[in-house]
Amino acid sequence: MQFVHINDIVIHYDIRRADDGRPTIVFINSLGTDSRIWHQVLPKLAEDYTILTYDKRGHGLSGLGSPPYSIDDHVSDLAGLLDHLALSRVIVCGLSVGGLIAQGLYKSRPDLVKALVLSNTAHKIGTNEIWAARIAAVEENGIGSILEAIMQRWFTEGFRRPENAAYQAYCNMLVRQPVSGYSGTCAAIRDADFTAAAKEIAVPTLCVVGREDGSTPPDVVKSLSDLIPGSRYEVIEGAAHIPCVEAPAAYAALIRGFIEELEKE
Repeated sequence: MQFVHINDIVIHYDIRRADDGRPTIVFINSLGTDSRIWHQVLPKLAEDYTILTYDKRGHGLSGLGSPPYSIDDHVSDLAGLLDHLALSRVIVCGLSVGGLIAQGLYKSRPDLVKALVLSNTAHKIGTNEIWAARIAAVEENGIGSILEAIMQRWFTEGFRRPENAAYQAYCNMLVRQPVSGYSGTCAAIRDADFTAAAKEIAVPTLCVVGREDGSTPPDVVKSLSDLIPGSRYEVIEGAAHIPCVEAPAAYAALIRGFIEELEKE
């Protein structure tokens, strides 16, 4: 485990370096998760690419700072981490709120971004009313009070079997996140709108979604892809909001294919 002071917090990160000259992929986790959601994908890519994962503020082993947050707070953390590691021209893969952070990074620091993988995300996610209700629920009754509703959006019915140990572990991951970090990031999502900025994205972009995603359904992700000039849109069957967990082989294959196409250019 590796840690660094960035802005007002400590960031937990992990970097696995490949041979010099190989592309770098940065993975940004979703709301209510930490960098462990990528663990089934990384072995399928780490031999050929430098891989950076980290816990965004308010999640995992990273610091809380001062919630509520803005997307700019999360973007500044990532930019600071990349600068600290002397990384630029990276391929940024962000899932859900991670996709908003990825869009924000490109908008504010395009020098850092070679390409984008926008996974299970949108140019704007949800409404003010939805996020106000979510924040109120977790602050009054804890994250456990919304566990079942969230899991129905995150994972397919087949994955949500009580005997599935992995499913139980991801339930644990959600409820063990700090309430203030979770609600603080809900506020960041609520206020983020990249509708105009998405039209200005000028790097190769892959938009990915699970067929059964209940948080950012395929039509929502497709609407993001339609805004981004020349972007590619892919649907992963048999997966919902976190396809890197339910379909890691298909997920990694899409990323690998996308990068291989980049390298031909």
